[in-house]
Amino acid sequence: MSVNFVDLPSPNHAPRPDGVAVDILVLHYTELPLKESLDILRDGARELRVSSHYVLDLDGTAYRLVPEDRTAWHAGKSWWRGRESLNATSIGIEIVNLHGDRHDYPSEQIEALIELCREIVARHPAIVPRNVVGHSDIAPQRKVDPGRRFPWKMLADRGIGLWPRAGARPLDGDFHKALQRYGYAPPLAVPPREIVKAFQRHYRPSKVDGMVDPETSSQLAGLLDPLGRAA
Repeated sequence: MSVNFVDLPSPNHAPRPDGVAVDILVLHYTELPLKESLDILRDGARELRVSSHYVLDLDGTAYRLVPEDRTAWHAGKSWWRGRESLNATSIGIEIVNLHGDRHDYPSEQIEALIELCREIVARHPAIVPRNVVGHSDIAPQRKVDPGRRFPWKMLADRGIGLWPRAGARPLDGDFHKALQRYGYAPPLAVPPREIVKAFQRHYRPSKVDGMVDPETSSQLAGLLDPLGRAA
């Protein structure tokens, strides 16, 4: 399918640092209806100005707010793969959904999202599958979006992001060090249980309790296993 784009520029952006590649794609939910979300993301008078590169409506319409060669202000205090403050190297998509733990994402919206992500990744080949993340992955103590109903596996099956290799044995050794090796913040920076909950929210949404059980450990192993889909 082709995505229907509407240009609605936001004044809230800045130059990207020279010589820095865009290598992270961050998916959010708005938690507000479309109009309120667009009003906030395009408000240049707010004390704390925010923005994203795109807002994706329920029907799949994509509103372009900030050019991809500019920094949008969507990630805030964040961490992934040893780096902090990820706005400068990321692209942010706000997906209209009132709360991804309670409201499903319409199929039209997800189909448009997959196509939009494919286009973005094609323009920015440094966005490897491991770097397609949710806001909760990069800010686990503050954020839960895009929520437990977000279809991460469907996206991975369509070539966007990763999903664990099935049947992996639970990890040996320190689970939190392995989480950090995959990309998550170190447990000294964020409470360990919140990091585990963020991982479960992405890869085991049926039970998000922050406990390192065998299933959670097997899923992380299935991402790190060089024979699996994370290779």
